[in-house]
Amino acid sequence: QVQLVESGGGLVQAGGSLRLSCAASGRTFSSHTMGWFRQAPGKEREFVTAISWDGSNTYYADSVKGRFTISRDNAKNTVYLQMNSLKPEDTAVYYCAPKAGGSYYNNANNYDYWGQGTQVTVSS
Repeated sequence: QVQLVESGGGLVQAGGSLRLSCAASGRTFSSHTMGWFRQAPGKEREFVTAISWDGSNTYYADSVKGRFTISRDNAKNTVYLQMNSLKPEDTAVYYCAPKAGGSYYNNANNYDYWGQGTQVTVSS
């Protein structure tokens, strides 16, 4: 059974940092682009960042560029999201998923095997 488990979320003050982890089990995703998305209450799931299978290419939403860093450890089947200079508007449930197909890395419809997410709350 394929599972993705996100962890590392929590409550942090504006300007603080968090490091999220996404551990996959049941299957290796070392050959897949991996993405992080987030969903705030009442809003659609939005793209945050993605990383190519070997880590050589990374992609970021404009809203997080320069503050967030995605990385991966294929030996551990794990993807990370380092979030610095957090803002209240970063508050959301954060999800990771492997890209299953399609052309666009920022389209959630091109990803599957979503985890349960981890809550990030940034207070002002």
